[in-house]
Amino acid sequence: MTSATADRREAGSPGGPPAEPAAGRGAGQGTGQGAEQTAAERVWGNLRSLVLEHNERRKEVADALGMSFFRVKALRRIAKHPEQPYRMSELAAELACDRPYLTLVVDDLEERGLVRRTPHPEDRRAKIVSATAAGLAAAARANAILGTPPPALLALPPDDLAVLDRITAGLASYPQES
Repeated sequence: MTSATADRREAGSPGGPPAEPAAGRGAGQGTGQGAEQTAAERVWGNLRSLVLEHNERRKEVADALGMSFFRVKALRRIAKHPEQPYRMSELAAELACDRPYLTLVVDDLEERGLVRRTPHPEDRRAKIVSATAAGLAAAARANAILGTPPPALLALPPDDLAVLDRITAGLASYPQES
C-alpha cells in the first residue's frame, strides 16, 4: 500500500483525523454552500467508499446464488411482498428496465424454479410473477449477505454506533427527491 493510500484510509477511518478537502477546494469553495457543503461532501464520499468500495456485496451475492446481481435484484423485489404478485409491467418500471429484458430475466428465474409466472386474473393480456418457496429462500439468503455489516462498523464503540444509528435513521427518513 502506498503512503498516499494509507493516508487516505487513515483520514477516512473512524477515529482518524478528518479527511482533507479536495485539492483546490477549501472551506467555502466548491458548490458555493460553504464549509457545511464541504463537510457533507466528505461524509458522502466516506459513506460511498465504505459501502461501494470497501464492502461491495453484489459480487458476493451473485456468486452465492449463481446469477447476475440484476437477477438477484429482480428476485428480491418479487419476494419482498409474497402475498402480492407483481405485474410484469410494474416490475419493469420499478427496476428501470425495458420489458423485453425483464422477460428474459424472469424466464431465467422461472427456469431455476425461483418464480412462477401466471396470467393476471382480471386482465388476460397481463402476466403476474410471484416467488416460489425456493425463490423466497434465495431472496432471504441474498438479503442476509447484503445485510451483514462491514467489519469497520462492527468495530465501532457502542456509543459511536448509537450516534451513527441516530444520524443514519434521520437521513433515511428524510424526504426523497422526485
